[in-house]
Amino acid sequence: MPEGYPYQQIIGSCLADGIGEHGLSRAAYEAALAETAGALQGLRARHDDGGLPLLRLPETRDDLPGIEARAEYHRERADDVVILGTGGSSLGGQALYALTDAGFGPSGHAPRLHFLDNVDPHTFDHLFRAVDLAKTDFIAISKSGSTAETMTQFLICLAAVVETVGRERAADHFTVITEPKDSVLRRIAEEWGMLVLDHDPGIGGRYAALSLVGLLPAAIAGLDVAHIRDGAHQVLHQTLSARRPEASDPAVGAAVGIGLWREKGIGTSVLMPYSDRLGWFGMWYRQLWAESLGKDGKGTLPVRALGTTDQHSQVQLYLAGPRDKMFTVVLTDCAGRGRMVPPELASDPSLAYLAGRQMGDLFDAEGRATAETLVRHGRPTRLIHVDRVDEAVMGGLMMHWFLETIIAAHLLKVDPFDQPAVEEGKILTREHLGKMPRRA
Repeated sequence: MPEGYPYQQIIGSCLADGIGEHGLSRAAYEAALAETAGALQGLRARHDDGGLPLLRLPETRDDLPGIEARAEYHRERADDVVILGTGGSSLGGQALYALTDAGFGPSGHAPRLHFLDNVDPHTFDHLFRAVDLAKTDFIAISKSGSTAETMTQFLICLAAVVETVGRERAADHFTVITEPKDSVLRRIAEEWGMLVLDHDPGIGGRYAALSLVGLLPAAIAGLDVAHIRDGAHQVLHQTLSARRPEASDPAVGAAVGIGLWREKGIGTSVLMPYSDRLGWFGMWYRQLWAESLGKDGKGTLPVRALGTTDQHSQVQLYLAGPRDKMFTVVLTDCAGRGRMVPPELASDPSLAYLAGRQMGDLFDAEGRATAETLVRHGRPTRLIHVDRVDEAVMGGLMMHWFLETIIAAHLLKVDPFDQPAVEEGKILTREHLGKMPRRA
């Protein structure tokens, strides 16, 4: 990969040239890749005319001081910060936050972040018992300003904060992110005197990770948000400047994935990173791919796996089950890292292969072994190599999948930015609520 570039993509083991009859034929790959030229032309045009604000974010810096100032506000006053939202309002922030919190609290002196993306009452009961609400702040995120789950979370948390600190001080604990238009969330926030930040109307929720939606939580956690955008800019620049589709990694990825669906009927796309820090990235990818492409009877099923964990729960199916899956294995440069298995504690002959090894050696070997085994079994396997897992790499991976998704939508002839099938469930939810008794 070019020096400093966020990742290296290798697709040879997705093609028949590399794995035999179960791979994508060279002719089908080249045909799909040629089709991506129209998508690349459209991306360049929409970048130049500003028609797709997502494409301008990587080069934007003038919004970062405001994001960092509000982040510092929460860092100075809160022990815990709760992010209220669902779907794209939450998953991007969670993916970024995982860079600094391995489940035991954040690195450094940042507040603990909690992403409440559901409305399970059990979870909220435990939240209110676990935190000191007088030292807890909340960020409510809803692009529309009317999302039922977010409004429920917001109003219940507001009531709890009022009960703890009083009505006069409650607004200090809240930041609201919503579109600059009239909405119930904005009206309530302004009535209470809360700070309201504008969600760009031109950026859909699942594409918002590089905006303040993802970057405000990241900045609170102490991450370098400029570096996140730097990584995204490198990947975007590669695609926008590509003279041929094969020079764009996202175009190549889209051509392989959709080509396999067309020619081989491969309808499942498994993303399997060997890094706990990329675990939530897999969840973020799952929503992006599914909600953007699952339309008109088209689309492939995104599955998030995690190495090495899912070697013990999923790989048996992957190797010996139906040949309906494409795999993307993300390998990190972790050999030689971590603590060593002391030889004197691993003196049993059965542990000789571990004695004197560092934990990263096993992690690295297992990732490579899984990828190699998938290839040996003729399973189409794309490799993504990253030298490190940091802000720039995460920004680059996010931009890669934004672009790959948009290009795949072009190949499928679907709109990657709407989600009409979701609306029916929202209507029925309100009907069911209307039949339930109200409780004083």
